[in-house]
Amino acid sequence: MSTIIHPLKPVRSPRRTAVTPVVSKPHYDCTEQLGAVTLSIFLPEVDPVGVEIIVRGTDLIVTGRRRHVVRVNWTSLHLEKALHDYELRLRLGSHLNYAALKADLDDGLLTLVIPKKDVGRAPARRAA
Repeated sequence: MSTIIHPLKPVRSPRRTAVTPVVSKPHYDCTEQLGAVTLSIFLPEVDPVGVEIIVRGTDLIVTGRRRHVVRVNWTSLHLEKALHDYELRLRLGSHLNYAALKADLDDGLLTLVIPKKDVGRAPARRAA
């Protein structure tokens, strides 16, 4: 009986990758009105200081950072899951005026009102 000895493979160091923070997608509702779009986003345990709104082109990114309070008698059971921050990424389109965005946070409900752009309408043409 013969024995097969495989050559040793070089030891590779583990690749270092960027650690992405774990976030939860919040519940939200989007309604379109005559002159604006209203977003209602549920962000429990988020203070107004912890809300960040970023607009990149037609994308809207809303980040809500929870207040992280660690009690004296804390236990590690499900603590990691309970302390996730929120992140919502939406592509709403180019027909909105993001510079005039208005936000209000009341009792864990963030309300964003984004008015629509005034598009100059072409005059009506008559058929000859």
